[in-house]
Amino acid sequence: MHVREMQWIEPVKALRCLAQRPQLTFLDSAARHELLGRYSYLACEPFSTYLVADGQASWNGEAIIGDPWEVLRDLLARYKEAHRPDLPPFQGGAAGFLAYDLNRTLELPAPSTAGLRLPQSILHFYDVVVSFDHRDQKCWIVSTGWPEQDPTRRAEHARRRADEFEALLARPKSPRIIIPSTAGRWHSNFSREDFIAAVQRVVDLILAGDIFQANIAQRFSAKVSPLFDPLTFYCQLRSLNPAPFAALLHYNTLTIASSSPERFLRLDGRQVETRPIKGTIARSADSAEDLHRAELLLASEKDRAENIMIVDLLRNDLSRVCTDDSVEVSALCNLETYASVHHLVSAVRGALAADQDAVSLLRACFPGGSVTGVPKVRAMEIIADIEKVAREVYCGAIGFIGFNGHMDTNIAIRTVVIEDGLAIFHAGGGITAMSNPEAEYEETLAKAKRLFEAFDADPSGAF
Repeated sequence: MHVREMQWIEPVKALRCLAQRPQLTFLDSAARHELLGRYSYLACEPFSTYLVADGQASWNGEAIIGDPWEVLRDLLARYKEAHRPDLPPFQGGAAGFLAYDLNRTLELPAPSTAGLRLPQSILHFYDVVVSFDHRDQKCWIVSTGWPEQDPTRRAEHARRRADEFEALLARPKSPRIIIPSTAGRWHSNFSREDFIAAVQRVVDLILAGDIFQANIAQRFSAKVSPLFDPLTFYCQLRSLNPAPFAALLHYNTLTIASSSPERFLRLDGRQVETRPIKGTIARSADSAEDLHRAELLLASEKDRAENIMIVDLLRNDLSRVCTDDSVEVSALCNLETYASVHHLVSAVRGALAADQDAVSLLRACFPGGSVTGVPKVRAMEIIADIEKVAREVYCGAIGFIGFNGHMDTNIAIRTVVIEDGLAIFHAGGGITAMSNPEAEYEETLAKAKRLFEAFDADPSGAF
């Protein structure tokens, strides 16, 4: 591994320097936080690509027979690296997305409408990562030398690739482009009345004893101009709605822009953490009213019950791959504040068992319990039946799995997918027996507010 420390550069400036490079991944701590928003990463020009479509894994376009999760584990093992504790955790590896619909590889139902027909997963294997430590204002080029196998050639390749990236980052940034607004009106797959009826249906299923909770979302879509600039859009989104687990994936014609506040899974050595969000209230521009709303959320019986229910589900998921008695709740129903909403956030931690790894952890917990429900499998069946259209990237995960075994992923909420001239995002919430259907509908709009604004759109009366 070749490591080169550079003079500090803001990650967004570095992003613009690499904007035209193929298969660009930006994992962005846009909201600064000592623990949650310390690191950001930039990568492009992968040496290989793992993809899953219709349950079939492929490697550089060639199908690989077998369980996609086991295929991924075997591929990562080819490029195993020792961890450098003096560097940010992502030191080369696989990065991209695992779509919610990857749940079908776990024998779960498909919705009746396919959506954009995106792959269920795209993970690019990056030999070079530009990493940023916001706390210490340091940045590095980390170049592994993969896929070269011979040690001498690998060391030479690592230095050469580091030289290439250093030269790219020294270029002046590309000019800022004015972002065109969406070409058409926003449309939802639910009318207001239909969404309220869907929530009431879930409440009725809960009262009948079928489930305890399910997460239901509506899907917004609009056409965008052929001149639409994904990079400028992302910069506008991160400015309006900064989040600790944000991301931009720009893969040929596919762009995914995420401003997620929620961590799905982090694996740091053998230590595991998940941070479910359950409980939301819209913010107010009036500071006194905003404080009052935060206090209401903290005191809300309904929201705390919802959060605790998901915490129990995640404790169970982690217990499948963690050592006995290591799973604990390190934070319960803490208040976190973002641009347009307050959230209740908990944290569950554990120690990964010696015979398990990052892929085992993902498989045991996927998709995240905070965006499915309790019990998880039945909740996903109900989601597929009610929402009809595939969630695709929404409520899946975006992040990295390092060659050093470390991992960090978000829950892909507040996430826009732009493909073939169409922009799509979802907004939803957890439904419990105490849910008010009208209030649940309004909560989806509160969560979507900054996404609409990033498109210079006013959602009022637009769908």
